[in-house]
Amino acid sequence: MTETAFYILLSLRTPNNGYNITKEVSELTNNYVNIGPGTMYGSLGKFEKDGLIEQTHQEEKRIYYQITALGIQLLQMEIERIHRLLDNIQQLNL
Repeated sequence: MTETAFYILLSLRTPNNGYNITKEVSELTNNYVNIGPGTMYGSLGKFEKDGLIEQTHQEEKRIYYQITALGIQLLQMEIERIHRLLDNIQQLNL
């Protein structure tokens, strides 16, 4: 999973829209990860098609999405993978 995909799914634990996800990810990563509109909306479309997220509602022109049970499973697998990586690095005393 890409870093961008990880942060988008992480931001959808509660209903959120593309603009707010971009802001949230930027703040969470101290501007290290900045998601452009093309990447954001392309990712949201792909995730929705793959059943990882679903639309919850629309306010004016903003569509809100939330992670699905399948998306949560995938996100949890990625978190476990990251933990294994960190454990391996710590064993090497790096």
